[in-house]
Amino acid sequence: MAKLNRLSERIDWTLVLLLMLFFIISCFSIYSAQTSAQYNENFLIRQVYWYGVGTCMIGIVMFLNSDQYIKLSWYAYGFGLFLLIFLHFSPESIAPVINGAKSWFVIDKVGSIQPSELVKVFLIMALSKVIVSHKEKYSEKTLKTDFYLLIKMGATTGAPLILIMLQSDFGTSLVILAILLGMILISGITWKIIFPLFTLTSAVIAAIIYFVIWNPEMLEKYLKIQPYQFLRIYAWLDPEAYRIDAGLHLLKSLDAIGSGMLSGKGFLEREVYIPEIHTDFIFSVIGEEYGFVGGSIVIGLFFLLIYHLTKTALDTTIPYNIYITTGIISMITFHVFQNIGMTIQVLPITGIPLPFISYGGSSIMGNMLAMGLIFSIHYHHKRYPVEEEKEE
Repeated sequence: MAKLNRLSERIDWTLVLLLMLFFIISCFSIYSAQTSAQYNENFLIRQVYWYGVGTCMIGIVMFLNSDQYIKLSWYAYGFGLFLLIFLHFSPESIAPVINGAKSWFVIDKVGSIQPSELVKVFLIMALSKVIVSHKEKYSEKTLKTDFYLLIKMGATTGAPLILIMLQSDFGTSLVILAILLGMILISGITWKIIFPLFTLTSAVIAAIIYFVIWNPEMLEKYLKIQPYQFLRIYAWLDPEAYRIDAGLHLLKSLDAIGSGMLSGKGFLEREVYIPEIHTDFIFSVIGEEYGFVGGSIVIGLFFLLIYHLTKTALDTTIPYNIYITTGIISMITFHVFQNIGMTIQVLPITGIPLPFISYGGSSIMGNMLAMGLIFSIHYHHKRYPVEEEKEE
């Protein structure tokens, strides 16, 4: 009988293949995007560099098992909060305000680092630890214990969420909430609590939309939402009315994707100029150059990634790993849905990058850190002869 659990068998080769495909798509898209005279920097080389850093992170993270991650969860979470607090009080020489948001450390010869991209993964680890610890402590599930778990999860999420909102980073704040929502659904909290909570949340969202459209002064005063963030909503609803400023990106994106039609114009045949297209609007490059077919292939790859992550969660028997995977699925799904949605006017523009494809060192590191956890789950999952026989 062949020896089981050899190193080559413990590598998640499906995930390796998916990441390689995303890397290739990212390189082609960024290379095409930076052909505009607007750029003096070679973003392709830097993207390759960040992918290299991310691959090293995967190599390190993969060899730690779930027991070690459980012990490290609060340390990682605390480190993330420290970065956010330090960022908030740092002088503009190292943490400048860019586009109305103070979200990046700018380091010479390295570039800009956005701590919140790493904090998302640290939060997933902390919430997983909260759920596991709670279930170990309260073996008997009641309405009271479920409510207590919800409070603990909300408090754990609230700290980084407040700090990120203070940066005026509304997009990342939404990702944090999406992570919390996904992990609440999988935590086992009864629907007697979840349903009223979601109803209340929906009512609050509806109220916010109402104030955004008819009374934005209230939100500026009490929620500290910046005026430029309202413009994104207005430009989303009526981009033609804001075509010279807030609606420019959306209109150009719609032109680019629409002009790609079924099969696209071809590599480097892009004609529609969009500022900073290599970051949040990278899907516009794909839509214009490769058309509906190319865009569908990219979306299909993300579906395959989510399917694979779901299968990983179902295969593992360790509760902590299940919650980790669920948080990562929630994070990536929201990123993809929001990013692609904003390029085709389905959703308002929030400045959220397309995972693994948009240019950005922080985004790549955060996503690769998350993938490192998935690789670790697969690497430490023992396979025995009985399992092999069942599969056959």
